[in-house]
Amino acid sequence: MMKLILSFLVLCFVSTTILLAQTADEKAVAAAVEKFRQAMVASDKATLEKMSTDQLSYGHSNGLVENRSAFLEQFVTGQTDFVTITLSDQTIRIVGDAAVVRHRLVGDTNNNKVPGTVDLIVLMVWEKQKGEWKLLARQAVKLPPKS
Repeated sequence: MMKLILSFLVLCFVSTTILLAQTADEKAVAAAVEKFRQAMVASDKATLEKMSTDQLSYGHSNGLVENRSAFLEQFVTGQTDFVTITLSDQTIRIVGDAAVVRHRLVGDTNNNKVPGTVDLIVLMVWEKQKGEWKLLARQAVKLPPKS
């Protein structure tokens, strides 16, 4: 009986470890999300451009949807200026050459030189192109203020 219980516990441990382990693609997507986050804080247009597809559809939490050139222009003009960005509760799901990423984004902004804060839920769709993950679509939704 003891061997059966021990075998069961080992099986549970191995199964849990396998389920929690990230695949190589999941790790690569997580790294891409982090690099994109850093580029947004740095207003690094060249990196943001390199990491996004020509067909980018970028949805802001206010409902505005931009193409790639309009999204990049926001950083050049200072309309979008992230001072800090913290991501949490991130999930990544790989489907073929696509990745669906969801997370919470909390940040400090200085959009048009006006300080502010954001608390968003974000959906990102990444596409694997020639071995590199590139942002294809993004949509943010504002969380209601805490009372």
